[in-house]
Amino acid sequence: MQYHMHSATISGIAFDCPAAPALPLPSAMNILSIQSHVSYGHVGNSAAVFPLQRLGHEVWPVYTVNFSNHTGYGAWGGSPIAASEVSAIVHAMEQRGALAKVDVVLSGYQGGADIADAILDTVARVKALNPHATYTCDPVMGNAKSGCFVNPAIPVLLRERVVPAADLVTPNQFELGYLAGMQVSSLEETLAAVDAVMAMGPRAVLVTSVHRPDAEAGTIEMLAADTTGAWLVATPHLPFKANGSGDVTAALFTAHYSQHFGRSGSAQLALERTTASMFELLQHTHTAGARELQLVQAQNSYVSPQTVFAARQLR
Repeated sequence: MQYHMHSATISGIAFDCPAAPALPLPSAMNILSIQSHVSYGHVGNSAAVFPLQRLGHEVWPVYTVNFSNHTGYGAWGGSPIAASEVSAIVHAMEQRGALAKVDVVLSGYQGGADIADAILDTVARVKALNPHATYTCDPVMGNAKSGCFVNPAIPVLLRERVVPAADLVTPNQFELGYLAGMQVSSLEETLAAVDAVMAMGPRAVLVTSVHRPDAEAGTIEMLAADTTGAWLVATPHLPFKANGSGDVTAALFTAHYSQHFGRSGSAQLALERTTASMFELLQHTHTAGARELQLVQAQNSYVSPQTVFAARQLR
């Protein structure tokens, strides 16, 4: 795909930005998304489902928790959903013939430690019926500022059992370091950690937040890597916390990348498309002064973002 390059200055920082091309509608996929649900706000499936649908995909959500709001508020109503109930829902879907039609399984926040078995069983059932299906694991554990905010058993399960079964994983830098078992701060360390995680089983990795001391001030980066190469992209850093942004990022990248999983250039294109959409969503939310993502208001950003940030190939 050809881009027409132009320079743009955003938040006082100059970027080489290709003008966003008119993107063809992707081939519709059936995505089974096993994540949390909140009634108020946008995290987990409440963040991931609508952008995927807006891109033209069929999404079948299965919930791991049913909460009033995300836990960042400090108080919430509702409860985790038992793994047996998750499995019962998936088994009933299989009886309807739905699992054979699944193209992608996407998992996020797990709630309880026993959910891992339900997810792995689901992935195995889907792949037995459709060998071309892929599994994306968003290994939700925590972040550098808050530390680990899930059941202490979950990170171990993710590293030892779930991530090795995934085709694509989408950790933030904190989660990447835990999965790889190493310190991650420089770009070289980030790439080494990516390689370590890919050696566990996944064929592709998206690092949703790269912080390094030599990055240009006022920017934040994302990195995507697969067996064909690695790419880095930078956008202006918006000074606010946006719960659910990682969930949307994982969903969008999964949708764009899974169309051409593993093909040369697909990671770069998926990274650029995802970054463009996420920057506009976050910019929309920041401008509105909202605590919750402006997911609906920014919906055109998923299909036709105005600017694409050019990714730089690292290897």
